[in-house]
Amino acid sequence: MYRIGIDVGGTNTDAVIMHGDKVLVGVKSPTTSDVMSGVVNSIKKALDDTQISADQISAVMIGTTHFTNAVVERRNMSETAAVRLCLPAAQCLPPMVDWPDDIREAVGGHYWMAAGGNEFDGREISKIDEDELTKIADEIAAKNIETIAICSVFSPVNDDMEKRAAAIMKKRLPNANFTLSSEIGRLGILERENAAIMNASLRNLSTHTVDAFRRALQSLKLTCPYFITQNDGTLMGSDFVQAYPVLTFASGPTNSMRGASFLTGEQNAIVADVGGTSTDVGALVKGFPRPASTSVDVGGVRTNFRMPDVFSIALGGGTIIEPTDPAKIGPKSVGYRIHEEGKLFGGNTLTSTDIAVGLGIADIGDAGPARELGEEKLKQIKAQIDDMITNAVERMRVSPDPIPVLAVGGGSILIPDQIGDLPVKRPENFAVANAVGAAIGQISGEVDRIYSLSEISRDQALSEARKEATDKAIAAGAKPDSIELLDQEDVPLAYLPGNATRIRLKVVGDLNG
Repeated sequence: MYRIGIDVGGTNTDAVIMHGDKVLVGVKSPTTSDVMSGVVNSIKKALDDTQISADQISAVMIGTTHFTNAVVERRNMSETAAVRLCLPAAQCLPPMVDWPDDIREAVGGHYWMAAGGNEFDGREISKIDEDELTKIADEIAAKNIETIAICSVFSPVNDDMEKRAAAIMKKRLPNANFTLSSEIGRLGILERENAAIMNASLRNLSTHTVDAFRRALQSLKLTCPYFITQNDGTLMGSDFVQAYPVLTFASGPTNSMRGASFLTGEQNAIVADVGGTSTDVGALVKGFPRPASTSVDVGGVRTNFRMPDVFSIALGGGTIIEPTDPAKIGPKSVGYRIHEEGKLFGGNTLTSTDIAVGLGIADIGDAGPARELGEEKLKQIKAQIDDMITNAVERMRVSPDPIPVLAVGGGSILIPDQIGDLPVKRPENFAVANAVGAAIGQISGEVDRIYSLSEISRDQALSEARKEATDKAIAAGAKPDSIELLDQEDVPLAYLPGNATRIRLKVVGDLNG
């Protein structure tokens, strides 16, 4: 049986068909404004090239920027009610206090605070008031809001209050969908609450998008299961992505990094993924992207769910070049219109790909227009491009060891063969590494909570955390006998009583079936 990996980028939609560890074909189609047409075109092209029939495909894995774009562009976000369980504590900074005005307006800016919440060790701050929550539910119903985000103080330690609050409010709001912050974010109430509100606001878009993907696959007579890649390089089923769309943020760079690791066999490296509009640089640790250690800004909103540590620069194959002295490189790009607007294809715009073609680095289109600038000017512009890439790579480097730089993406012809003291590897199928990364996705389970070691031993706490993470992975579709520990850390919290320790633990396993 075969599987298809797809990555929907800003410029191209890439697709690969894989059989075991072998990439049979990799194709690119321009990303379309409706997204789905580009997906259909890429899959159709890949199936036609290999003559594989639809009933031989066992699974389809899709990476998409659909939900990130919605936040960045402030569109397709639903009006959302934020309910924080905290009183009498945690009320000086209300929900969405640090949001940009335009995105707060996009989700309505509605919030309520109610009794509830826990201490770090799970003890109650105050009990839930059922009458208070019923009254809040009635006020939400009166505003015709059907998307609710519930956040309770220290809910990653004890999520009972969030679950009870949702059950109480659902009696008054039977058609509403609820997002619980404990299921998305980590410790840190404002960032976790932000992630929950953002997730809730994207739930309707998620339902439409998942349905559109399903219809696109059905139009190709693909009846196999399909999965969406999330931002830690693992997969989630269609039901899961409908509930947690924010977990797809940054899945594009993650797919490229996982694909680069798979294609080269390198487990620890720097990955530079050059697309049509941008270059994403990240670090691989044990074959997975290094996670960001701080809160992550998404569209101007601070969140704290798991995200890869990625540095992006406005440099891609379609980046517009103004040959001044020194040259102005970007930040604008012709993107998927390079075939109409790029000089090498008969257009009027000088792009970074023109520079590569003019210097003989790539053999596509017409090199004549770029060569009119003269070899000296072309070399000067290329030196500026090399400096941009070198600075981005060095920024992501945390060790003096000369680990390799893995160059992937259609625009990676721009990357030199050596970056400082780091060797550059450009694997076979480098142009579709992102789709390969989607196709090899695994299932993960993660825990991030505080344990009081005055009651149980450290080993018991780690064992409990691993069992919880394993159960989450199995519930998400992982083969039980394939699950292995990917990452584990425990940090004593000296500022908290009770010998408190924070444990973060993550397991991964192969897709069941």
